[in-house]
Amino acid sequence: MSDSHSVIIGLCNPKSPTNVGAVLRAAGCYQAGEVRYNGERFARAAKFSTDTKNRRLDIPLTQADDLLQDIPPDTQVVCIEFAEGAQPLPGFTHPDRAIYIFGPEDGSIPQQLVDRAHHVVYIPTIGCMNLAATVNVVLYDRLAKANLPIDHAERIATSRDINNRLVARPGSR
Repeated sequence: MSDSHSVIIGLCNPKSPTNVGAVLRAAGCYQAGEVRYNGERFARAAKFSTDTKNRRLDIPLTQADDLLQDIPPDTQVVCIEFAEGAQPLPGFTHPDRAIYIFGPEDGSIPQQLVDRAHHVVYIPTIGCMNLAATVNVVLYDRLAKANLPIDHAERIATSRDINNRLVARPGSR
């Protein structure tokens, strides 16, 4: 993607350690620099960690009362939410530096946080996805639109699981 300090993930009062673990995995896959969360629910559930790739060792997972506190001044706030007037993700141009704010699994981003956003974006699905799936889609969209050169053979060799030795044969469908 880009340097790991250009993307921060902000989670509003997440409740599920499973989703936060999957968000950490997505942050590692797409090279986000930090995951922040507010609220108390995840802190109570954190002992049930599901960070299967131990991304928390490389990516800070920080509890913060204010998700926007101490973000670099050139960082744009992007709220991902089903909100009236939100821009659809397919037409959205990602800023170079962003904090992407996601609502809780059972609620919405607080209006006062949305009011501070540079952009409010929604994913045009039928119904809502879960938190971790939403983070993955947004970060993948950012990567896909970046048009970065990727050595695909090297990426496959270094990213796949040690048990995966599949080969696509020419002419495979």
